Amino acid sequence: MDDLVFGLDTFGDLPLDDSGVPVSHGRAIRQVVAEAVLADDIGVDVIALGEHHRPEYSISSPETVLAGIATATQRIHLSSGVTVLSSDDPVRVFQRFATVDALSDGRAEIILGRGSFTESFPLFGYDLNDYDALFEEKLELFAKLLEEKPVTWSGTLRAPLENAEVFPTTESGHLTTWVGVGGSPQSVIRTARHGLPLMLAVIGGSPERFLPYTDLYRRAAAQFGTTEHPVGMHSPGFIAGTDEEARELFWPGYRLMRDRIGALRGWPPVRREEFEAEIEHGSMYIGSPETVARRIAAAVRGLRVGRFDLIYTAGSQPVSARFHAVELYGTKVIPMVRDILAG
Repeated sequence: MDDLVFGLDTFGDLPLDDSGVPVSHGRAIRQVVAEAVLADDIGVDVIALGEHHRPEYSISSPETVLAGIATATQRIHLSSGVTVLSSDDPVRVFQRFATVDALSDGRAEIILGRGSFTESFPLFGYDLNDYDALFEEKLELFAKLLEEKPVTWSGTLRAPLENAEVFPTTESGHLTTWVGVGGSPQSVIRTARHGLPLMLAVIGGSPERFLPYTDLYRRAAAQFGTTEHPVGMHSPGFIAGTDEEARELFWPGYRLMRDRIGALRGWPPVRREEFEAEIEHGSMYIGSPETVARRIAAAVRGLRVGRFDLIYTAGSQPVSARFHAVELYGTKVIPMVRDILAG
């Protein structure tokens, strides 16, 4: 499984300083850059930055932070995770990531999504009643932009383009673009229809429940005659020296974040028993390097995916613990997963 790709995902959650207080948004962004540089040094393949417009997170413009990372790293690929295409302009998204691609000498990637949060829609003047139509139209336009040829396109929710040229183009002529999907069969089929790679957001419950989606993607690609790319998955997790240490470091910040979001969505407060069950049987990869590696290997094998991204921040953990988690992922977990899958 040497071709298996490993990534790290973050939304720029505000970590805790030495006194246990969440840091500023500015320091949190600089922290992410430092973690990406460490990941680059120790052999992690991808750093993916998610877009949010909430006070708990520091990254609202992933490509801007990725541009900073581009000039401080040598080999790691630079991705969004995700870019909310529905509330953005496809032309500007392409231009911004083509710019990151230039700064990084061809290392830029995009993961496009509809977004599980909706703050960006009113913020940028979009109607939530158009939630599905916005993504459908804009993904169609973005697929045309990826050809890097003059574009003629028309829709109902954006001004048409007539033989429009978009700059900068990429030096390779190819900007790797995934579609992030949370579990909708229609979204899986749409991704296959456009011939784009599929990234599954596996953030709760048994990973095996997503196997029908990987199978559907492959069947749909064959039916459409499009390229069947390796499927990716991303899931939350955290790594420390022992299982107990990892759980205790992760739980307080995770509980606060989960209950804050849950209050907006009508969820009851999360119980410690649910947290423990998700670690043991679900889609949280929390523990020692050995424990996390064993569970990642099982998920990769079970879903037959070609990429695994660990969402290594979920709530506020101490700065030093986050650094250590990144270090353990690159130096311990990734080699262990490769060894397990090769056995």
